[in-house]
Amino acid sequence: MTSTQDAGLHRPTLIIGLALFALAMITFHDAWNMKIRASYGMGADAASYFVAGFLGLLAIGHLIAAFRPQPEADAADWAGVIWVSLGLAGLTLSVWLGGGFILGSTLLFVLTARAFGRKAILTDLLIGLALGLGIFLLFNKLLTLALPAGPLERLF
Repeated sequence: MTSTQDAGLHRPTLIIGLALFALAMITFHDAWNMKIRASYGMGADAASYFVAGFLGLLAIGHLIAAFRPQPEADAADWAGVIWVSLGLAGLTLSVWLGGGFILGSTLLFVLTARAFGRKAILTDLLIGLALGLGIFLLFNKLLTLALPAGPLERLF
């Protein structure tokens, strides 16, 4: 049975909202100060403005939610946290060791799906590969932004 806390300030949500707002402002500031502009298509500054706007919307949502009644939180799923952390470490290592973005993002997808209890590894590998490839092609071809290249990225 889920009970709701009394109305008032929910500090963790407020802190997350303020942190998101700070990230949005930093991202906006970085985009504003970019010297290189794309001669055609969308450049890195446009993508950074988009990310800053998205972070700002998330911040506003969290700030609004901080003042609404919240259901009591369940206990943390530490196994899920570990799976997601392994996925992020795998993405980082893939990029650092030259495996590239597609391989790293595929690994991140598979391990994050596992964190949510999914056990269809082969299916998740194919979905993650398709998503990683699609995102790579979107950034590399449409936005003309270079993502870390590995053996798979060199095919395109």
